[in-house]
Amino acid sequence: MSANAAERTLARDDLIGAHSPLFAECPDRTSDVRHLSANLVVGRRSCRRQRGLRGGDGAGPGPKYDRAMCEVQHAAGLAYRESGGPSERVALLVHGYPESSFMWRHALPALAAAGWRAVAPDLPGYGDSEPDPPGSWERHIEALDRFVCELELGPVALVTHDWGVMIGVRWACDQNARVRALVVSDGGFFSDRHWHDLANTMRTVGDGERLVAAYTRDGLSHALRSLSSGITEAAVTEYWKAFADDIRRHAQLELYRSGDFEKLLPYDGALARLGVPVLIIWGGQDRFSTPKMADRFHAEIPGSQLSIVEDAGHFVWEDAPQITVATLVEFLCKSVD
Repeated sequence: MSANAAERTLARDDLIGAHSPLFAECPDRTSDVRHLSANLVVGRRSCRRQRGLRGGDGAGPGPKYDRAMCEVQHAAGLAYRESGGPSERVALLVHGYPESSFMWRHALPALAAAGWRAVAPDLPGYGDSEPDPPGSWERHIEALDRFVCELELGPVALVTHDWGVMIGVRWACDQNARVRALVVSDGGFFSDRHWHDLANTMRTVGDGERLVAAYTRDGLSHALRSLSSGITEAAVTEYWKAFADDIRRHAQLELYRSGDFEKLLPYDGALARLGVPVLIIWGGQDRFSTPKMADRFHAEIPGSQLSIVEDAGHFVWEDAPQITVATLVEFLCKSVD
């Protein structure tokens, strides 16, 4: 068995047993991970390759976070975390799957210290937000729009990760006057993209139901922590909330089953047309959305800045909080008046 195959088997077995494809990488992308970080496009756009300083939450060199930030508030039917006082500079941070606003625990206070109001909602059914069936892609976009409107946030610097890219960037393209900068990390927005193994299982009726019914907290902990050095037990506790009941688990299936990439055909080229500063932060060892996707964003968005954290994986904000947060704050403070 190859090293890559062993990694895939470990991730599957850790979650619910040897027959689960959770966190399995796409088989045709294995070689890409080994080679892409050395083949980044460098030209008129800015490109940076970095090594992350791992750790956080008081363990290792990662930034400390303000535990007062962890107090959850509510607006427009969503729970959210916020740091910073009133400011014309507002950052809206949208999490991915299966995380919550807790993933931004290092970024929120750092942005506040730099003079930003930083706000991170829990999407419906994740973290401390109640489900809002159906759990579709479109329903999440609607929930995000209601949230922004109720808090009167715009225009915002939008920071996204994983499914937060699909949700947040689609919202931004539809509401372009309400966005002043964009940060994309480890998630795609291309109409010709193909789903990875986990997503294909969740999109298959019957297989998906059996998969989400079998999830356990210990399995989630083993799977996440085998992929990310920065996932702490506190983080697992927060992210397990998305699996608290059958309604939430079924909503995850609805999200993936609504994620037809052909829906993005009208948005082809839309990011380049937004005309706002764009930062792309990516884990160099991401096995779900490989650095090839970061390279594509970088090539298609004129003037974009690309930062590859070479030793981080898909959960780049968890793996390398110090370097990702520093890169984010530097970019926003330089790019937004």
